[in-house]
Amino acid sequence: MEKEFVKSITAMDKDFAQWYTDVVTKADLVDYSSVRGSMIIRPYGYALWEHIRDALDGMIKETGHENVYMPLFIPESLLEKEKDHIAGFAPEVAWVTHGGSEELAERLCVRPTSEVLFCEHYKNIIHSYRDLPKLYNQWANVVRWEKTTRPFLRTLEFLWQEGHTAHETDEDAHEETKRMLDVYATLLEDYLAVPVVKGQKTEKEKFAGAKFTYTVESLMHDGKALQAGTSHHLGDGFAKAFGINYLDREGKLQHVHQTSWGMTTRVIGALIMVHGDDRGLVIPPKVAPTQVMIVPIAQHKEGVLDFAYGLKERLSGAFRTGIDASDKNPGWKFNEYEMKGVPVRLEAGPRDIEKNQVVLVRRDTGEKLIVAIDEVEAKLGALLDEIQQNLFSRAKELLEKKTSVAENMEQFKERLETNPGMIKAMWCGKRECEDKIKEETGATSRCIPFEQEKISDTCVCCGGEAESMVVWAKAY
Repeated sequence: MEKEFVKSITAMDKDFAQWYTDVVTKADLVDYSSVRGSMIIRPYGYALWEHIRDALDGMIKETGHENVYMPLFIPESLLEKEKDHIAGFAPEVAWVTHGGSEELAERLCVRPTSEVLFCEHYKNIIHSYRDLPKLYNQWANVVRWEKTTRPFLRTLEFLWQEGHTAHETDEDAHEETKRMLDVYATLLEDYLAVPVVKGQKTEKEKFAGAKFTYTVESLMHDGKALQAGTSHHLGDGFAKAFGINYLDREGKLQHVHQTSWGMTTRVIGALIMVHGDDRGLVIPPKVAPTQVMIVPIAQHKEGVLDFAYGLKERLSGAFRTGIDASDKNPGWKFNEYEMKGVPVRLEAGPRDIEKNQVVLVRRDTGEKLIVAIDEVEAKLGALLDEIQQNLFSRAKELLEKKTSVAENMEQFKERLETNPGMIKAMWCGKRECEDKIKEETGATSRCIPFEQEKISDTCVCCGGEAESMVVWAKAY
């Protein structure tokens, strides 16, 4: 009877969207709320976010930033101070019009991002070059009224960090923009085992109100791209709009130069779609809520549970270790923790105890290893490192396999059809060609990579003189 409770997951190749929905709900990451497009992040999903958050928070602090917290509500008049910014966010803004039963004299925006709040604060606290740089970050929730939603990838409310900094010079702000993009790339590649392409967004795709935007782009198993983190050089446009001035080293009044950068819970969606398989989640050990799950075999027999709990106590100092001593059968447990993506399953039964050994099972390959009890810590440490590296290598191989080159539109469409993924193609820099490519293929410019390649001399779309190589893809 218990096997009936092992939840089935739609095959990836059959229906990738349904597979994703099955995984996020059946692996206990989220539940749906009564508000359209909102999600309840369940304990297992939140624990995953905490490990990602803690790793990123450590790196942010190592680069000299301090955490602050800004209000949830923004007055409409404040939001309108930077015209490009409000225009970019207007379609996604949620408004508060009443407080209790009384209509507000001025509408309040539920923050879609906090640039204007930081600007208002910086105007009050920055007076001299001695006050700079200001390196602030906040962990918060934001609201964007999306039309189509999917858990983690696009929801009305999501969790994120947003960094907001102010600097003396344009060069200092530029360095900060690059530095924080590198932090994001490190988090994604070293912790989430997700390889990325780093580059600059086109004018069309840059952040509203920014001088330019840098991005880290990742590729999902189905060949669609996902923007995994962005870092924006805001220049002095916000400073001029908000009057953020300081006295420089010569006693002259100058505007500050600003940056903003953010990463959200959507990186969990990236992790799921890069590493998952038909059995469910596959979680890289560095961010896994549980790294090792102990499953006692024939636990009703004398000594088995005592052995298993002793092992849990012993391993918990070095690894995030769980134990399932419920009365469900071992087959159910195997399926459950495979679906939840636990990196290593440890099995121990009467025969193992007798032989002074345990069985370790890798989630990424399914390989079983028999390990002497005295060597468990050393073997587990090495195995978790190996799994982390293997997941990155597999994802990198997929990215390379699903990256094509196109010299004209005919090739572009053919590559997109036969090998869905990223396409490297030359671009003239004109918005008309960027729009035409999206209109005819559904692919958008993901970034102008920092590492440029010369594929040809001409634009893939119009055949005119090429300006740069761009990575294109259909995207989430």
